[in-house]
Amino acid sequence: MVNQILTHDQIQHIAKRIAYQICEANVNQKEIIIAGIEGGGIHFAKKIVAVLKKIAEAKLVLCKISMDKKNPLKSGVETSIPEEEYKNKSIVIIDDVLNSGTTLIYGVHHFLKTPIKQLRTAVLVNRNHKKYPIKADYKGISLSTSLNEHIRVEFEPKNNAVYLD
Repeated sequence: MVNQILTHDQIQHIAKRIAYQICEANVNQKEIIIAGIEGGGIHFAKKIVAVLKKIAEAKLVLCKISMDKKNPLKSGVETSIPEEEYKNKSIVIIDDVLNSGTTLIYGVHHFLKTPIKQLRTAVLVNRNHKKYPIKADYKGISLSTSLNEHIRVEFEPKNNAVYLD
């Protein structure tokens, strides 16, 4: 059985709300690094950046975080911008679903090797199945799901949706 959890309009609204929260938390920053985790995270990050461009005075830099999500320790974490570009800056790491916390914690760990001003996390869906001590500072919705259930996020032009399979 497939249940739609979020519609396109609801996702747009969540992206807008999270963008405003990010803007408020970074009101005195000259530059904000928006780092989306490859896959759904970078798609959600682009939605947030689109809203931030309309409301924030800070320079916005979109960064893609790449890793092997099944084995991030072995593959390592890479970013689309060099360390010098995020050093001493405010960073927001964005993913579509916070499930076990593995990809988010490895993303955070990568940025913490460098001096930064602040680091926050944002997710569209928080599943509450964490095996690491990490939380989302900004979240769209929190769902209590069983481990057999799967959250599927689709980012299609003009038709974004979140499903529980």
